[in-house]
Amino acid sequence: MFIFTAPSGAGKTTIVRAMLQKYPWLDFSVSATTRARRDHETEGKDYYFMSVEQFKSKMNNREFVEWEEVYADQYYGTLRSEIDRVWSQGKHIVFDIDVKGAINIKKHTETDVWPSLSNRLLLKC
Repeated sequence: MFIFTAPSGAGKTTIVRAMLQKYPWLDFSVSATTRARRDHETEGKDYYFMSVEQFKSKMNNREFVEWEEVYADQYYGTLRSEIDRVWSQGKHIVFDIDVKGAINIKKHTETDVWPSLSNRLLLKC
């Protein structure tokens, strides 16, 4: 698991894209969001776009490893199923997320909320 976190505009996305092109054993963790899709974005490649109601339902069902309400009713998060998707391909995950998201992922590796995550990290790294 590789987590790139920095303020917007710091160049983390550029670094992540270069890594993904060079190393076929890496894959990008696609985040979920409630913001509107932009014309150049593709569902499932850039983000998983969903309504606020869908996002909150997944929050209540504990389907997110981490999530954050960035602006009123504008949520971003990492689905557990996204991590499972990448690991099922035998690849390592690359995250491009904000600092709060990175801290929340770290917390999940230290708690029993998702006990298999710590084991998987030890086995995959």
